[in-house]
Amino acid sequence: MNFPKLRYTWSSLAGDVCGGFIASLIALPYGLAMAALMGLPPVLGVFTSILTAPVTALLGRNPVLIGGTSSVTVPFIAEAVRQQGLGGAAKVSLVAAVIMMGFSLLRLGRWISRVPHAVVTGFSCGIGGLMVISQMGTIFGIGKVGGATMVETLFNVVSRLNETRLEPLLLAGIVIAVCAGVARRWPKVPAPLFGVALALGARQMFSLHEQEVGFLSLDLPPFAGFAWSPKDVFTVLPAGFALAFVSSVNILLTSRVVEHFRGWRRSMKKSDADGELGAYGISNVFAGMFGAPMNVGIPARSLASIRCGGTTRMSNLFHAGFLALVVGAGSGLLAHIPLAALAGVTAWMGFCLLDWSAWRRIPRMRRSDAAAFLLTALLVLGVNAVVAVAAGCSVYGLEALHRRTTSGGGREPLSAQSSA
Repeated sequence: MNFPKLRYTWSSLAGDVCGGFIASLIALPYGLAMAALMGLPPVLGVFTSILTAPVTALLGRNPVLIGGTSSVTVPFIAEAVRQQGLGGAAKVSLVAAVIMMGFSLLRLGRWISRVPHAVVTGFSCGIGGLMVISQMGTIFGIGKVGGATMVETLFNVVSRLNETRLEPLLLAGIVIAVCAGVARRWPKVPAPLFGVALALGARQMFSLHEQEVGFLSLDLPPFAGFAWSPKDVFTVLPAGFALAFVSSVNILLTSRVVEHFRGWRRSMKKSDADGELGAYGISNVFAGMFGAPMNVGIPARSLASIRCGGTTRMSNLFHAGFLALVVGAGSGLLAHIPLAALAGVTAWMGFCLLDWSAWRRIPRMRRSDAAAFLLTALLVLGVNAVVAVAAGCSVYGLEALHRRTTSGGGREPLSAQSSA
């Protein structure tokens, strides 16, 4: 990607420092909440950014693209944790990292970036629903509510609503209400931080004794131990491939959004997509070795950094540095964050991902786009993320096959863009 050469000045430094600081404030509650949602120690969600930022800042093609723990990786890593614990998460993440590097070497990034928008939107909506449903047990204070699928989990939660406790519902409700209000009134500030801070205050004021995050240590976590078994060929490898594919789509789409928002006139070259996947693949090897979640592009952090003056790769490094500083200096305070507050952050993020405008546009979509969108979103909740993405993409494969057969074998270009 040919970006304009910048002369690094004191003004550039001030912008990068400010942008990196705001990005770190956004990253902290998100990272803790996402890791907890996956079944991992919350601090690992923060370590993802700390461990990977130097690599992506050095090797990434988009200098102001900031990565971290993302909701798109939740179903894959959560399932691996459920099956094999922290070691399972490390295995899936490392396999996905290697596959991402393979995508880069095979120059597949330029093709992955063309995944139909309806599939991406449907997957995002499905993950939003998953995030909301998965936190309902904690929000209502009825504990962990299991189920083979999210649909089954939802029914189990509803059947136990008579066990609801007021304290966690109050804390989660405060976070959700504050996040929604702050985001609407001041969209540039880190709304979850205000929500969590107010929940902490309410907990102290009313002496609520709810389960807390626990002590956060800045010490580098130990290498995640695991052993490979023959059955991993049928479990870990498919999950790792699907995680690599979904993460790659997320990274390339986020990079395009950030590029557009930044105002660069030149679009990304085909080789830039391949190089970006290679950089993130390498960075995820570092994260995976410690069992930390996958690192992918985060639009909220990247755009917030740009709005606050971030213009160079240094903003990414400052983002990681400030995160390390906050965890190191404020670990005592952070340890007292109620899990119900993090559940509120996760649920609010899930509501944001549901993209209600997309659901309203379904009647105006092309039939193939509407089918791909609905199929992907519903299968994320009803089956799993791997099947959902494959099914969504297959809609366009079947459409292409139908066109070829009905046109006597002639080629007709298939649009990869949704009308949504």
